[in-house]
Amino acid sequence: MKLAKCFIVVFLALLIVGIGTFFIFYQRFVLKLRSPELEATLVEEKLPLSNSENALDINSDITIKPQKQPYQPPDIIKAVYLTSWSVSKEEKIDYLIDIAKTTEINAVVIDIKDFSGYVAYNTDIPEVEKYGAEQIRIVNIGSLIEKLHEQGIYVIARITVFQDPVLAHVRPDLAVHSREKLEALATPDSSLLSVSSLWLDKSGLAWIDPAVTESWDYNIAIAKDAINRGFDELNFDYVRFPSDGNLQDMSFPFWDGKIPRHTIIREFFKHLREEIPEAKISIDLFGLSTVSSDDLGVGQIIEDAFEYSDYVCPMIYPSHYADGFIGFQNPAEYPYEVVKHSMESALRKLAIYKQSKDTNAQLRPWLQDFNLGAVYDTAMIRSEIRAVYDAAGEDFSGFMLWNSWNFYTKEALEPVQPIQSEQ
Repeated sequence: MKLAKCFIVVFLALLIVGIGTFFIFYQRFVLKLRSPELEATLVEEKLPLSNSENALDINSDITIKPQKQPYQPPDIIKAVYLTSWSVSKEEKIDYLIDIAKTTEINAVVIDIKDFSGYVAYNTDIPEVEKYGAEQIRIVNIGSLIEKLHEQGIYVIARITVFQDPVLAHVRPDLAVHSREKLEALATPDSSLLSVSSLWLDKSGLAWIDPAVTESWDYNIAIAKDAINRGFDELNFDYVRFPSDGNLQDMSFPFWDGKIPRHTIIREFFKHLREEIPEAKISIDLFGLSTVSSDDLGVGQIIEDAFEYSDYVCPMIYPSHYADGFIGFQNPAEYPYEVVKHSMESALRKLAIYKQSKDTNAQLRPWLQDFNLGAVYDTAMIRSEIRAVYDAAGEDFSGFMLWNSWNFYTKEALEPVQPIQSEQ
């Protein structure tokens, strides 16, 4: 009996010691798991409380990350262009940041859907996935935008619209076709259209019929995704009918050939604004739209863009103007005069437009930083930029520089003051 009582006492003592030891090791284990980084995260996720009971101990070893300042976009945009391939490389991002820190450049235009028709990052858009239209070049688009914003860089998403080989090959029923090929294939029914009869421009690229509203919504879905991911602006390029190749050979499955081309393009602009009312929208146009009164055969009339965009961006590349423009045998050799003349003409068109219609549109041209027709050195590029300043005066709204290889003449990008020409 005594032996049994002793056994019970010993058992209870061991049980008490065991329980105590368990709690000691448990507390040490939990404290080890809750590292300072994890603790800081937990604290940041709590809702703010006003009572002192929940106040943070200032002697704690927990590190609280400072709140990031909200990104403030610049008032006037001065951008360079980078492909999606370029921004996938860390050294190219560092190159861009260096330009932004040491020149007047404060923005970048990035391809998210380029001439190939591929979207450069994972969008999770059903149609894009269905058509196999993703080619992941930018792995983490959110981190890229955040990094650029931290450096004060305004980020513009560029979308190539109707030049779209990917969509044309997957949906040939929406694409421009070759009359000659159709006749050879004996394909009278548009429902039987195939890749075999696609019309190609001089670069071998297929196009979508601009009258196809289904393709409008496809591009708008990509644009909406870009805005939701943090892009500051949407830039739409190739918003037009084809301009090169055998234009007489084109066959359109939707456009009837009777409705003016510019009416189709204007309706796209209108639909774009209706579907993305709060977004900053910029439209790229041929440089000649600044001086022309017709649609240049591609459906682009600058006044049509004024009503529905925030920025109208004519591509005023002096090398792209025909010999004899404003009296110059080779316009590329006269960047200041060509750019200034084009900008002044466009500004007059905008002023006249504003007399009868309400618009907040601003002119922000593309300028060239590449050799074509002439060598574009520091002085030539600065002449272009100065011409924009001088032509616009108080209405100066920035500029964008194009170089397809994404190498820019940094010496030409130091802040310049408008200098009136003596001519």
